[in-house]
Amino acid sequence: MVRDKLKALQDIANILRRDSLIMTTEAGSGHPTTCLSCAEIMSVLFFNEMLFDTKNPFNPDNDEFILSKGHAAPILYSALYRAGCIKYNLKSLRKINSPLEGHPIPKSLKWVKVATGSLGQGLSAGVGMALAGKLQNKNFKVYVLLGDSEIAEGSVYEALQIASHYRLKNLIAIIDANRLGQTGETMIGHNVNIYKKRFKEFGWMCLTVNGHNIEELINAFDAAKNSDRAVMIIAKTFKGKGVSFLENKNGWHGKPLNKEQLKIALEELPNPEMPKVTLKKPVAKTTYKNSVKSGKSRNLKETFNIKKYSIGQEIATRQAYGNTLAELALKDNKVIAVDAEVSNSTYSEKIKEVSPEQFIETYVAEQNMIGMALGLSKKGFKVFASSFAAFLSRAHDQIRMSALSSGNFTICGSHAGVSIGPDGASQMGLEDISMFRCLPDSIVFYPSDAVSTKKIVKLCTKLKGIKYIRTTRPKTPVIYNNKENFPVGDFKVVRQSKNDVIVLAGAGITLHESLKAYEILKKEGINAAVVDIYCIKPFNHLKFKSFLKKHGNKLIIAEDHYREGGIGEMLIAVLSEEKKEFPKIKHLAITEMPHSGKKDELLDRYKINHKGIVKEAKKMLKK
Repeated sequence: MVRDKLKALQDIANILRRDSLIMTTEAGSGHPTTCLSCAEIMSVLFFNEMLFDTKNPFNPDNDEFILSKGHAAPILYSALYRAGCIKYNLKSLRKINSPLEGHPIPKSLKWVKVATGSLGQGLSAGVGMALAGKLQNKNFKVYVLLGDSEIAEGSVYEALQIASHYRLKNLIAIIDANRLGQTGETMIGHNVNIYKKRFKEFGWMCLTVNGHNIEELINAFDAAKNSDRAVMIIAKTFKGKGVSFLENKNGWHGKPLNKEQLKIALEELPNPEMPKVTLKKPVAKTTYKNSVKSGKSRNLKETFNIKKYSIGQEIATRQAYGNTLAELALKDNKVIAVDAEVSNSTYSEKIKEVSPEQFIETYVAEQNMIGMALGLSKKGFKVFASSFAAFLSRAHDQIRMSALSSGNFTICGSHAGVSIGPDGASQMGLEDISMFRCLPDSIVFYPSDAVSTKKIVKLCTKLKGIKYIRTTRPKTPVIYNNKENFPVGDFKVVRQSKNDVIVLAGAGITLHESLKAYEILKKEGINAAVVDIYCIKPFNHLKFKSFLKKHGNKLIIAEDHYREGGIGEMLIAVLSEEKKEFPKIKHLAITEMPHSGKKDELLDRYKINHKGIVKEAKKMLKK
């Protein structure tokens, strides 16, 4: 090993340390000690190991880096600055107008691909990126730096097992095992061989190194390049390394030094000039070809590509979702379906009939599925992730962080509401609309028939951000012709007349109940309009207000969702903004813990069926 090279990388490590201390003191907040422990790791990664174009963070052949221990953001910014990737003033850390936020976020900094800071999620996103590279036949590697505290998170183990299953030899994870967490020692502390034994059982190649020894780190990364599987480098380090009153001392997590302490620390640390290091450029490799065979496509066109639905045809929206994925896959090899082992229920398995390579099984691990979807989307895939709506709630934090990562993929929650029937409350997604409505820049769809589902799924391939499609278990009749379109933010008027005295609004299963109520009311001489709230967010409330005023200014909202955070709450909120001529509103929703039962029994029991709608409409009109 050339001594000059080792010295240069050690010098850079100390420069990164100094930067991190200065930045956090200037900011008055941050996590300097966790930066000090990984300085040699970051130096070797950015200035010796990784291949990347310093002028283009989106070069498809760049090696990717994910800082899963997002609180170490200062040292990431320092590495990017010293490598010439960014030119921002490092002392602007955490300032209101600075792109150098307290934890990394793509919206502020292009070199950051996924937001981190909620621990235990970086490895899942890395799995998605590595899998993308495998599908694309690319040379790039994915490096994920984890803290040892976050190894307690279950999502890490979901990622470990799936990486082994798919033999992702282009994935290299590094644990900064610095022993100390926020309040004390981690469960394993410095017993790094426990990590090694544990992760070997998951099928990873595992290496233990002194994380402050440049030569050992270089040798470990060299060995990782020849592995036929994912690699875990367990680096024994010391929190606060290099500063005597910080090193391996508890109680310093998240505490910047004051100016006097900073002066003492900087006097202890070497103060070298920035060495001239030649950074390695990425090597381009021809991308993958379309995996769909033309002959197979021709055979399947009649089934999927020219799929037409007839008015009155009974088909579940979840099935139309799967049919549309297959149709999209025929034309676009960037469309990918990922599913948490319920693909025969969500119908995402339909894509396998067209192109098995465009389906990824993530097994019963919804948190990891969302992280993988994020990683795949960051490498250019049009990802559709699906599971039961109820089970998505366990992945809420991953979904939240995907929104903060400016994620661009679609999530489908099937089997929503009490309409699924006898499986009972644990299977009934009744909080999912609220979960997705609260995300920044999210789009929430709730199609009611096969045609609207098909059009919405196709639309999602063209929309940015996190999209959610809510589908139902039971079959519903087709009510739209195949030429209908469903633009974002709008609603559909399914029934109306010039003499309407009330508006019935629903979505999914309750739209069909509203249509039944319409027929009953019509026979009794009561004219009602029926509106399909197929797009819950965003929503054109001004248009809806105008429609209400012209059709009686009375509204019955029925939804198969808990009252809190659903369609009714959204409509009431937007309508209440205009105090003049506020409409009379009745909101029908699930207001208690539901029970097992048949679909029609449950809709009736919780008064969100046609009977409940008719009863409330008549009561409102009497007043």
